[in-house]
Amino acid sequence: MSLEEVRFDRRMLEALICPRTQTTLRYDMDRQELVSKAAGLAYPIRNGIPVMLVDEARVLE
Repeated sequence: MSLEEVRFDRRMLEALICPRTQTTLRYDMDRQELVSKAAGLAYPIRNGIPVMLVDEARVLE
């Protein structure tokens, strides 16, 4: 029995906003992140679930 990777449901993107700036997010499928250009942060998606915590976000360079 193989384990399947849990995928992020892109329809969730319509309802999610950056918790820091209240702006829209861009889905980065390769990195499995939701990117906020306004905040300069990328929020991770783990097991198909976005982790919308500023403390868990990666700072964009």
